[in-house]
Amino acid sequence: MTLDGPKVTGLDPSEQAALARMLDGGRDVTVFVDGTAHRLAPGARDAVVDLLQRLGRGEAVTVASVAELLTTSQAAELACISHTFLRNMTDRGEIPVQYRGTHRRIRRDDILAWLAAQKTAGTQG
Repeated sequence: MTLDGPKVTGLDPSEQAALARMLDGGRDVTVFVDGTAHRLAPGARDAVVDLLQRLGRGEAVTVASVAELLTTSQAAELACISHTFLRNMTDRGEIPVQYRGTHRRIRRDDILAWLAAQKTAGTQG
């Protein structure tokens, strides 16, 4: 996994205390987007509560997206192509690749983008 674009946030002491009081013993969080309430799935809810609890304790928090890296075998399976064909495409630079030592890793988003391009090319040709 790779981290993309970390951002550090913090709260002033009065906001920390207010947030800590609100979260004391509670785990129910309602998220409003454009005035509409949304219930988060348990994993997302737990992540938001954890973030808020850390901010309430005055901790600095880094928020970053994580790009999922796949092995070439996993990427080939996702794309329904052979492992050898995928390796050849990475050698030619058609699909970006990262190396972890001698092992190739491919971002899931890059495979999905390649698949979308193939689908578009297939409908145009």
